[in-house]
Amino acid sequence: MKTNSRRQFIENTLKATVAVAVTGPLLLSADKALAAYKSDETRLQTGDVFKFSPVPLGFDYKALEPYIDGLTNEIHYTKHHTAYIRNVNEAIVSEKLSFTTEKEFFDHASQLSPKARNNGGGAWNHNFFWESLTPNSAGPDGKIKDAITASFGSFDQFKDQFSQAALGRFGSGWVWLLNQNGKLVITSTGNQDNPLFDNAAVKGTPLLALDVWEHAYYLKYQNRRNEYVAGWWNVVNWNAVNKRLS
Repeated sequence: MKTNSRRQFIENTLKATVAVAVTGPLLLSADKALAAYKSDETRLQTGDVFKFSPVPLGFDYKALEPYIDGLTNEIHYTKHHTAYIRNVNEAIVSEKLSFTTEKEFFDHASQLSPKARNNGGGAWNHNFFWESLTPNSAGPDGKIKDAITASFGSFDQFKDQFSQAALGRFGSGWVWLLNQNGKLVITSTGNQDNPLFDNAAVKGTPLLALDVWEHAYYLKYQNRRNEYVAGWWNVVNWNAVNKRLS
């Protein structure tokens, strides 16, 4: 099968799958996606109990091209991310969870149902991911540059170690740069787990995250995760990482 024909087949297949799996129009603007979420939220009565909500997308869907394509961002944000948020909030209501903060929620992650745990992780991880991206990326500077050099020897060494962690994550998951009391470390988590979970193997304050689920890159890169990781470095929001370190 020719490359263009194969790519079109994959795109059409994914569109059809998402359209069947998720109610509502496939393609939504970021503003409409947020409005749809807020409309759904009116059906969830939780009083003062903490609920997850999506962060506004800080850029147009196509703004990260050619590194991450617009259709992938659109489906990722309006369908995958929205589903995690809807599902965790449903779990909060149906399971009568009474947490009042994200921290409290994740401090009890090991005690949660699979629905609450997995979707809560997915909701938070994606919010963090979107805020880690920008079409106006520049290399690390200031405190984060100094911290990377002190912890890894150089930015190139850090980049290589982080990329290898992304390529070495078997199946779906995430790669993280963490702050552990001033020292930076790299770790990865499976599925929608994150380093804030009470039972995380490696804990710390997240500074940067890369989503290596196939839905984050498959339309453009198919099985070529290495190309997706290489492109992602061009859209990292180092200003956001610097603020998280401060």
